[in-house]
Amino acid sequence: MTAVTERPAAIPAPEERRARLKHRRGSRWMHWVNFPLLTIMIWSGLRIYWANDVYDLSIGSWTFYEFFPDGFYEPLGLNRKLAKGMAWHFTFGWLFAINGVLYGLYTLVTGEWRHLVPDRRSIKESFLVLAHDLYLRKEAPPQGRYNAAQRLSYTGILILGAFAVLTGVAIYKPNQANLLTTIFGGYESARAIHFIITMAFIAFFVIHILQVIKAGWGNFFSMVTGYELDPKPKVTAVDGAADHGAVTTPDDGANNEQPENEQEADRV
Repeated sequence: MTAVTERPAAIPAPEERRARLKHRRGSRWMHWVNFPLLTIMIWSGLRIYWANDVYDLSIGSWTFYEFFPDGFYEPLGLNRKLAKGMAWHFTFGWLFAINGVLYGLYTLVTGEWRHLVPDRRSIKESFLVLAHDLYLRKEAPPQGRYNAAQRLSYTGILILGAFAVLTGVAIYKPNQANLLTTIFGGYESARAIHFIITMAFIAFFVIHILQVIKAGWGNFFSMVTGYELDPKPKVTAVDGAADHGAVTTPDDGANNEQPENEQEADRV
């Protein structure tokens, strides 16, 4: 009498994680260079603005908020330091502009712009991303290197950066750059646009940090190292010859050896 051997259940193998290239070296360097440059530009710009803070949110004689009250300047030590603010702003402004130009050229030369520039579906999908982030939608929309909302916001911030430099030159040298100042509607108009762009930068800065925290450490380290861990679970199969009760893995000729490295070339 032959004993019957039951077919054993497949045992899940431990999850194997592989690193894949997400951010090229040039993108990472210019991103991290831009971080302190933008911080210095905002910090020094607020010192300049303190000397003539004329903007507020108001309807008629009713003012909702002044940009900015004394309680904002004094704790941050931004008041009474106009000359120092101007020196820092005009010095690092050139570095900010150079870094922005180099990044634009870098995306064109390497083809990175294809991952960054929005396509015809981006506007619609960005609302799906927003709904997912607000927990109004369970499933996340399609995601490549950047999702639709990121493509819109990152492209928008690059455009704002260009206008920040142009309006900055228009109000820094209104006589020498008379044509540029005129294009922006005159000195006061160029100054207002420059201020609005600065507020947009601050809003983006805050939202970007919150999104990085929400995404977790893996997303942060991918911008540091360039690589992101991609879960790749091993497949465990049961051999067709159930009579022998054998548990095997697919034989692809490699005899379970580690696969070759499949890394995108980080040439730049």
